[in-house]
Amino acid sequence: MNNVVAATRTVLAKYRTFTGRASRAEFWWWILAVIILMVVLGLVDGAIVAPLLGFDAFAENAGQPLSLLVSLVLLLPAIAVSIRRLHDIDRTGWWLLLGLVPVIGSLALLYFYVQKGDAGPNRFGEPEPFIAG
Repeated sequence: MNNVVAATRTVLAKYRTFTGRASRAEFWWWILAVIILMVVLGLVDGAIVAPLLGFDAFAENAGQPLSLLVSLVLLLPAIAVSIRRLHDIDRTGWWLLLGLVPVIGSLALLYFYVQKGDAGPNRFGEPEPFIAG
């Protein structure tokens, strides 16, 4: 649990930092934290917010206002950590646009994200080790 909290703190502290590098551990712990948060918010939206808005619990057309709001808030930090992760494998942040290509682009980005980062310095700076705790 410490890893998730540490990654979340690091990413949110660097929410507008598009320079430098993000380790594989930092990136994937952040992704896990976002997935857990979105599942919890989906449950809260379905069980509590939907009835408050006059819909049946977990109704398809009820919408998910909390999930939408949090997604918008986390968009910039997610882009920033993704770019820093690409920097860790010596690729520019422009490779993130590959995600706009249906299916193939997402698979290519997934391949980049799971690669081990450069051990030494690269053109984006020194590696930044992820320290949980």
